[in-house]
Amino acid sequence: MNMVLPAEWEEQAFVQLTWPNKNTDWAPYLDEALICYQAIADAIQRFETLYVFEGDINDTWARDHAFITTRDNKGNKLINDFCFNGWGLKFAANYDNLINRKFRDYQVAHPLPENECPVSDFFAKSIYVDNLDIVLEGGSIESDGKGTILTTADCLLAPNRNNYQTKEQAEQMLKERLGAERVLWLENVGLSGDDTDSHIDTLARFCPDDTIVYIYEDADISKQSYGLKSMKSQLEQLRTKEGKSYRLLQLPLPHPIEYDGEVLPATYANFLIINNAVLVPTYGQPDRDSEAISIIQQAFPDREIIGIDCQVLIRQHGSLHCITMQYPK
Repeated sequence: MNMVLPAEWEEQAFVQLTWPNKNTDWAPYLDEALICYQAIADAIQRFETLYVFEGDINDTWARDHAFITTRDNKGNKLINDFCFNGWGLKFAANYDNLINRKFRDYQVAHPLPENECPVSDFFAKSIYVDNLDIVLEGGSIESDGKGTILTTADCLLAPNRNNYQTKEQAEQMLKERLGAERVLWLENVGLSGDDTDSHIDTLARFCPDDTIVYIYEDADISKQSYGLKSMKSQLEQLRTKEGKSYRLLQLPLPHPIEYDGEVLPATYANFLIINNAVLVPTYGQPDRDSEAISIIQQAFPDREIIGIDCQVLIRQHGSLHCITMQYPK
């Protein structure tokens, strides 16, 4: 394996946020969005460095427009600049696709003394990789840090991305660009109101010790319910590289949330793992919120679990993990 995509729970150098402004879709409730962003920023800064990007942007979904960082077998960090096309040309992304190069160019042009700033130090010691010929969003892939990537066929095989005709074509890309040894697939599953074509970070997440935390709904009330039942069965069939079953922990879904006549894709799977903590989106539902936090604590017994009210984020069909990107140490 020439490179690996680190697991999110590995030690991090910093986390990136792309900050909302009045020219983004947050405009109708910008003050509320800024309160939420500030709460997330404050929580991150309790544990590690935060980098905030401000400027000309289409929107603020750092998970999908930011660098995806791999590490090669010599320990070098490779910052992979993939193309973001607005989740399959649904939304404009021309400015968002410039963020990575602006971010890196600024750090290179304004270096700080070694070890004075984790962000400056990170970019001074990383290698830029141009992957702009490939559409790939950070929210569409999960890594266990050991060569296994978990993803969904609904997203990676969507014709509005790379027009792959087979899983094998997508797997070849993940092996060549991210060092994947193997790819685990989920399919025919998604949340109502989802714009991403079933990003894995809304559905199921790798956690330490061969654990997968996933969302589930008991009631047979919708196409979404049937899809989540199917996903549970698919997860039960997955095996580790050693041929063992994964430890599966089931998260509840929030009670249905609607805004402006739309059903919103609220999910507790959209948590962010940082150094010594996990930030969990909450939705003003004490029963489901506390249950989700308790289950995530089981997956991360040695980390502080912090709930952050993300009701305003879900109005734009995303949540906490979607607006952040971690960079490994």
